[in-house]
Formats: sequence, C-alpha cells, structure tokens
Amino acid sequence: MSGLLVHAVGGPCLVQDAGRPGHAAIGVGVSGAADRSSYALANRMLGNAPGAAVLEVTLGGLEVEATGVAWVCVTGAPAPLVIEGRAEPTGAVLALRPGQRLRLGLPATGLRSYLAVRGGLDAPSLLGSRSRDTLAGLGPAPVRAGDRLRIGPDGTGEMLVDAVPAKVYDERPVLRVVPGPRADWVADADRLVEQVWRVGAASDRVGLRLEGHPFTASPGRGELPSEGALRGAIQVPPGGGPVVFGPDHPVTGGYPVVGVVVDADTDRLAQLRPGEELRFRWA
Repeated sequence: MSGLLVHAVGGPCLVQDAGRPGHAAIGVGVSGAADRSSYALANRMLGNAPGAAVLEVTLGGLEVEATGVAWVCVTGAPAPLVIEGRAEPTGAVLALRPGQRLRLGLPATGLRSYLAVRGGLDAPSLLGSRSRDTLAGLGPAPVRAGDRLRIGPDGTGEMLVDAVPAKVYDERPVLRVVPGPRADWVADADRLVEQVWRVGAASDRVGLRLEGHPFTASPGRGELPSEGALRGAIQVPPGGGPVVFGPDHPVTGGYPVVGVVVDADTDRLAQLRPGEELRFRWA
C-alpha cells in the first residue's frame, strides 16, 4: 500500500484537517489546521476532497520516504524542499517514486508548512475529524520518526494546476480586530491598537501570548463567569498580557475578551514565530 515512512521530524508535526466543529457543547473544540488557507490550497492542488488530512509541519525538519508512487504538495511557510538531493519549490505538485525521500528544511519566514499527499492521510477519525487537538489530546498522536502514514482515498478530483507562487509574509503584519464583549473590563482597551506587540516564547496552537505594555484592569469589576470562546478572541488574564486564542483554544474562558481578531486574519497569526512583532487595527 502506498504511504509515507517518516525518517525525521523537527518541531511539532501533526495530522490536521478541517477540524471537528459542532461539539462545543460536550467540551470539544474545533481544532484543525492552524493556517486554514494554506491547508486548503495544498488539497486543491492535488485534487483532494476539501476535508482531506495533511501534515502540519512546524519549522521544517521533516523527512519522509514514499513507499509507493505519491503525489505531494507543500504550502504555507516556504520551507526549502529537497528530493533525492534536488531542490524543489513549495506550491508545486511533485511526484515521489517508491524509495524517494522528501526533506523539508527550516523556512526563511513563516512557522507552519503543510505537506499534502494526493488521497489525503488515512489516519483514524474521531468525531468526524483526523485533527490532533493538542489541548484536549484528541486525534492522532504527534508524528514521530519511524511512523508509517497511509494514503487515503480522498483524491477524487483532477490536478488542474502544476504550481502556484510560494507564500510571502509581510514583516510586522497589521491585523484587524473588533472590540470584544468585555472591552470595558480594562481601563485602556485602545492600547490594543496603539502599540507594537511581540509574540511570546510560550505561544502554541492553544494561543499566542503577546508581550508589550500590559492592560490595566477596570476597578470594581470582580470575577467574570466563564463564557464561550472562539478562535481569535483576545483574553486578558490578571497579569494584563493578552492571549489570542488559536485553533486548539478551550471552549470557554474566564478572563475578559477585549477584542477579537477578524477570522480571515487568524491564518496570518498562525504563521507568526516567537519574537516576531505585529500590530492590530480596529476593523
């Protein structure tokens, strides 16, 4: 059976798809690919069904060997690609013959690359999804060296395009936000759009921890009951440093939400590395 044999991984390497929406009532979040547009592009390039599973590769370091003929495409962070010593571009449909290896190096920009294979990855499904939820511990375990990944049956469409331009990321992006439902729980909500923020080292798929001048709590507010949360929500814990919820965020949160990143801009959040800067502007 065709598949991929994993020889090496670098940073976190996770099976991801379109996620498992509709289960918040039982405490299960959506999860899914952090950069949804790059994930969807990889599947379109290969003629896969929209929900086909791929590998989400953080900061390169992945090396896989084809155990049969496999068509692959890498999108998202432009990691240097090498097949049997030959450099190949991201965004291109590439053929791997049996025994050939594909290696992803460290991308010059961006954080997460998406390796799709025609047919999708045939990982076990849970609640209708093959995504790894790092907070809940649901879905396939993180990929490790020695794993054998089976190719599934989701390559039902035609491959109509050979290649698209590699992704280019702007330095210090400006992302759109709308005021949050608890913006009045801080005395200085406009601070969100008035300063440059830096991505903290503790950031992950659950949330981006932002460093900058902290918010000041409004006096006399007391304690906030837990409320429903969504991707892109900007919570302010007692220390005043904001956290932007990512794809594996909890389904509820008990800290004030002072703003919400516009959904279309959250894919760019997923490509920010610790130490990089960003700004917000009111939408």
